[in-house]
Amino acid sequence: MTVVMKFGGTSVGGGRQLRGVAEIVARRLARGEDGGQPPPPVVVASAMRGVTDRLLAAASAAARGDRAASRAALRLLREQHLTAVEEALDEHATRHEVGREVSARLAQLRRILTGVTLLGELSPRSLDRVAGWGEGCLVPILAGALRERGVAAAAIGAERVIVTDERFGAANPDLAATSARAAAILRPLLDAGTVPVIGGFVGATPAGAMTTLGRGGSDFSASILGHALGAREVWIWTDVNGVLSADPRLVPDARPLPALSYAEAGELSYFGAKVLHPRTIVPAAAKGIPLRILNTFEPEFPGTIIAGEAPPAEGVVRALTSIGQATLITVEGAGLVGGPRIVARACAVLAECDANILMLSQSSSEHNICFVVPSEAGERLRESLEHEFAAELARGELSSVTVEREVCILAVVGAGMRGTPGVAGRVFGTLGRHGCNILAIAQGGSEMNISCVVHAGDEARAMRALHDELVGGGHPVIGSERVVTSGSL
Repeated sequence: MTVVMKFGGTSVGGGRQLRGVAEIVARRLARGEDGGQPPPPVVVASAMRGVTDRLLAAASAAARGDRAASRAALRLLREQHLTAVEEALDEHATRHEVGREVSARLAQLRRILTGVTLLGELSPRSLDRVAGWGEGCLVPILAGALRERGVAAAAIGAERVIVTDERFGAANPDLAATSARAAAILRPLLDAGTVPVIGGFVGATPAGAMTTLGRGGSDFSASILGHALGAREVWIWTDVNGVLSADPRLVPDARPLPALSYAEAGELSYFGAKVLHPRTIVPAAAKGIPLRILNTFEPEFPGTIIAGEAPPAEGVVRALTSIGQATLITVEGAGLVGGPRIVARACAVLAECDANILMLSQSSSEHNICFVVPSEAGERLRESLEHEFAAELARGELSSVTVEREVCILAVVGAGMRGTPGVAGRVFGTLGRHGCNILAIAQGGSEMNISCVVHAGDEARAMRALHDELVGGGHPVIGSERVVTSGSL
């Protein structure tokens, strides 16, 4: 069975990094298990660092008629990719072939941007067509680097394989249709010993319109392809030694976790852990395919394995994470008591505004309900809620719709918390001792996550205090065996 190897971010930052990726893939093929030749992997690659942002800037400039800015962005993209061709490839013939293919793709992009300028508008469909171009320009370079190392490789457009709906910007995959495409396009290559190199982040509707899976969606792409092919494992190569017990920028003592369950990883990724895209877990978990988080720059480190079950942690808490740049919106008043229609209408307003509800909490008295949303949506949602409930506010059935800006959500995650008394008390007691005021609290029925809202200025202090109390230093434990982890991250 094959593995899917996804490389993104700093792993594909430029030509030199692409050489390193090619070496990792080549070593994988040279290092068979039990002395045999391993099957070729499927390689999924993100765009080079900064490329997607440049593409979005070029599209925005084209839509407002700023041809100079659009062309300047296109020149930078061309320079970045052709420099990567020179740095990643050694042989003149390969450089010429790949450089010509990349130039042709960029010429096509220029025609698309010209069309956006002529129309003077940028629809979600057109934006997706531009945003996914970076992956399409990178995969020929990486495939060329593999061929120079004696690895048969073919660049494949993801839009040929991953089938999605028409939700441009955050498309949902059709796993059955994608599995059929993977069997028709990727499986023959694998059977012939060829490594398919495919761009992440991108798919297409059944009619062929290019879509994107949301920012950071290359992880999701790898999991989708793993599901479609029935892969043995999906390997996500990044620039850290696996999933850490906390964000090291906030908690310097954070350490790699040897293992997580699907459920724990899903909680951590949803609540802000950057190493894994939140939607990645579902396709792999549906077929019981383990995910492994590895470090491109320290490839021998074992990283973190994510599977159906994980060995018990040293304590009941596995890790902490947080979501910053958030706003707390509270709807309050006696009209909420026994009135499910008020809550339903409030949720409908958030849905109409396409706002992502990060956390929801309601007091048992039913006198208030609060929503945590991304900061950029806060004021717009307050205005929409006040408009929706204008009559109730005027009659005094609702007293207020208030906004608390600059808050963050702290999430304490661990399967060991289930059925263990006293964890919430330790969380709240620790925050109180360190002067962190709790604004709202939520816990799901799974007992795997305790979330609370604090002021943004307390985030770092709260995370360090909770990590010291609940996770601690030392070494993570698998069963009863201590495992030495890396020092500096």
